[in-house]
Amino acid sequence: MEVENRQPRFAICINNTGYVDDLKVRTVYPVLPDESAARSDYLRVIDETGEDYLYPATYFIFVEVPPESTETLMLAASNS
Repeated sequence: MEVENRQPRFAICINNTGYVDDLKVRTVYPVLPDESAARSDYLRVIDETGEDYLYPATYFIFVEVPPESTETLMLAASNS
């Protein structure tokens, strides 16, 4: 049985076509786990509205974030 990684994941937006009001290119966004979305090549992202929505996975690249920076990025996302 695989243990789920509880460490938050983050991705940088590299394309916002069709979502210019919700996503900003070159912005780091928290990514929430969603296996169903992943199977359809989507990511569940907390966007500029502060809510989580599905976006094409090809619009993002994952980035490694040091654990000491995770809380700061999560707070920044919740203050959007």
